Amino acid sequence: MRYFTKALTGLVILFSITAVTLGQSKGFDTSRMDTSVDACDNFYQYANGNWLKNTKIPAEYPSWGSFLIVYENNQKVLKDVVEAAAKTSGPKGSDAQLVGDYYASCMDEAAIEKAGLTPLKPYFAEIEKIKTPADVQRTLAAFHNRGFGGVFGFFVNTDDKNSSANLAVATQGGIGLPNRDYWFNTDAKSEETRQKYLAFVTNMFKLAGDDAATAAAAAQTVATLQKRFASAAKSPVDLRDSEANYNKKSLAELAQLTPNFSWPEYLKARGLDGVKEINVGQPKFFEEVSRMMTDVPVKDWQTYLRWAVIRASASQLPKAFRDEDFNFSSKYLFGIQEQQARWKTCTAEVDAVLGESLGTEFVKKAFPPAAKKRMNELIDNLFAAYRERLSKLDWMSDATKKRALEKLAAYTRKIGYPDKLKGYKGLEIARASYFENNLRASEFQIKRNLEKATEPVDRSEWGMTPPTVNAYNNPQFNEIVFPAGILQPPFFSFDADDAINYGGIGAVIGHEITHGFDDEGSKYDAAGNLKSWWTDADRKAFDERTSCVVGQFDKFKVGGDVFMNGKLTLGENIADLGGLTMAYAAFEKSLEGRPRPANIDNLTPEQRFFLGWAQAWAEVSTPEGEAFQAQNDPHAIARFRVNGPLSNMPEFAKAFGCKQNASMVRTDICRIW
Repeated sequence: MRYFTKALTGLVILFSITAVTLGQSKGFDTSRMDTSVDACDNFYQYANGNWLKNTKIPAEYPSWGSFLIVYENNQKVLKDVVEAAAKTSGPKGSDAQLVGDYYASCMDEAAIEKAGLTPLKPYFAEIEKIKTPADVQRTLAAFHNRGFGGVFGFFVNTDDKNSSANLAVATQGGIGLPNRDYWFNTDAKSEETRQKYLAFVTNMFKLAGDDAATAAAAAQTVATLQKRFASAAKSPVDLRDSEANYNKKSLAELAQLTPNFSWPEYLKARGLDGVKEINVGQPKFFEEVSRMMTDVPVKDWQTYLRWAVIRASASQLPKAFRDEDFNFSSKYLFGIQEQQARWKTCTAEVDAVLGESLGTEFVKKAFPPAAKKRMNELIDNLFAAYRERLSKLDWMSDATKKRALEKLAAYTRKIGYPDKLKGYKGLEIARASYFENNLRASEFQIKRNLEKATEPVDRSEWGMTPPTVNAYNNPQFNEIVFPAGILQPPFFSFDADDAINYGGIGAVIGHEITHGFDDEGSKYDAAGNLKSWWTDADRKAFDERTSCVVGQFDKFKVGGDVFMNGKLTLGENIADLGGLTMAYAAFEKSLEGRPRPANIDNLTPEQRFFLGWAQAWAEVSTPEGEAFQAQNDPHAIARFRVNGPLSNMPEFAKAFGCKQNASMVRTDICRIW
C-alpha cells in the first residue's frame, strides 16, 4: 500500500501483533500457567509456561500472542462487513459502494493476473523520458504524489514547536533494507541479508521484463544508491531524538543546504506553492541527496525510480511479484512460512484505506456505549493515581513538578472511534482494477494530508482506525487514544474482575499516559510544543534514572549474539514501568473504603493484577522475528516487557512473597514516575 501514514507512539508495531488463546474470553486462564516455575524466579514463565509450551505459531505470522488473536477476532467481524458490502450495489460514493468495490477488486485475482504489468507501463514511460537531473526531480515529485515513494519521505504534520500550526516535513528514506545498519554491519548474517536482498531485487526486475544480465546490473545500481542513502542516514536510536530531528528551514536556507535540489520546483509539483518553510529532519541526509543529483548518472536514477514503482506496487501485481516480495520481506526477514488468506489481506487493505467507513460498522458490532463509559472511569482513576504520585515525587523540584501536573491536567483522550468523520468525498473506487483503486486511494490520502499545510490544526484527527488493536500517545496534541479494536478481552472485559482489568487495559492506559513523560515525550509541554519545562537539575536527575532502564535492558539476551538495545527501547520501557506503577496504584486506590475482594483461583487480587499484565503479553515468536524486532523496533521482546518492569516493582515482590535474592527482585531498582 502506497498511502501516507503518520508515525505515532503506539503500544506495538505491525509485526509484533500478539495474542492469547481464544478461550480467554473472561480475561484470565489458569491453565496457561506453569506453577512448577517459581513466580519470583521467572514470572513470565510462571504466568504463561504451559501456553508457551503448547502453542504453535500459525504459518502466516512471525509471532503469536494477545494482540493477534484480538486482531483475528476483529478481522472476522470486519469480514462480514466487507463481504456484505461486496454483495450489494450501494449508491456511488456511499460507504457500502466504496468498501464493497475496493474489497471486490482486491479479491479479483484473475483480473490482477490478466492485467499483468500493464498498470506500470505509463510510469515506466515517464521514467524513459527523463533526460536531466531536473527531470529526475520532477518525476520524483510526481511519484510522491502517487505514493510510489523513493529517496525521501515528505508529509505535513503538526509543527513540533508550534502545535497550533502545521508544517511540511522531509525525512530520510530510500534505504531499501530495514535500517541503515543493515548496509554496514560486517557479521555473517548481515552479509547474507545483503545478498538475499540483491537477489530479491534482481528477481523483481526479471519479473518486470528484464533479462537476467540486465536485471542483475539494475539490482546492483539500486543497491549502490541505497547504500549511499544509508551512509548519510541516522540509526534507529538517533531517529528517536525529537530535538535533533527538528530543523525548520526557509527556502533560502534550503537552497544553501541542497544547492542541486530545487525545493521550489518540488513544492510546486506537489501543489504546495505557498509553503515557505520545511522541517528537514536529517540535514546531512539531504546534503547527500543534493550531491547525488549531480554525481549519479541520469540512467542510474531511471533504474532507481523504476525500482521504486515496482516495489511500491508489488502487492497489486500478479502472484509472481507478490510471492517474490513475500519470500524476502516476510519469509526471510521474519520467518513467516505462508502468506495470509486473500480475504485477510483484502480486509486489512480496506481498513487501511477506508478505515472510517469500516470502523463505523465495527463499532456497532463490537463496542457498546457502556464500554466507552467504563473506559472513561478507568482513565479517570489512572489520572488520579498519576496526580497523587507526581505530587509526592522526591527527586523532582516543586517548580518542575508544577509543570508536570499542568501537563497531566491538559491531557485529552479519544476512546473507541472519532466523533467527527472526514468521509471520502471525491474518492473514486470501482471494481475494474485493484491497482487503480490503490493508486487513487493513495493520491486521495496524500492530497488530503498535503492540504493541511494551509489549514488550521485539526485536533479531532485520529492516527488509527477504530478496529486497530493498538493505542497511542500523540505528544503534539498531548492526548491518549484507544481505538475500539484494543478494547476487547483480554485487555478489557466486563466478565473479568477488576484486578485483571487494571493489569490489562489499566496498565495500557498508564503506558500511554507515561509516554508523555518518557525520555522523548517529556520534551513536550502541556500545549504539545517541543519546549523544555524542566529545571536543569531535574532533567539531569531524570536522565540518570532513565540510564538505569537502559542498562537493564541492554543485558537482556534475545538469542545468539543478539541483545536488546536499551536506548532504542527506552521510551517504551519507561512507559511500561510507569504504566504498571500507576495502574497498580489506581487499583489499590479502588479497593479503599470497601470490603477486600475475595481470592479467585487461590490468587490474591494483587497477584491477579500482575498476572493480567503477564498473560496479555504472552507471545511465541520465530527467531527471525525476534532478531528483527531487537534491531528495529522501539518495543522490547514480550518476555522482557513482563519481567523487566515487574522486577523493578517492590509491589510485585510483596504480592508474591519474593525474597531479596530472587531473580525477579533487583538490588538496582529503576524508579522514575
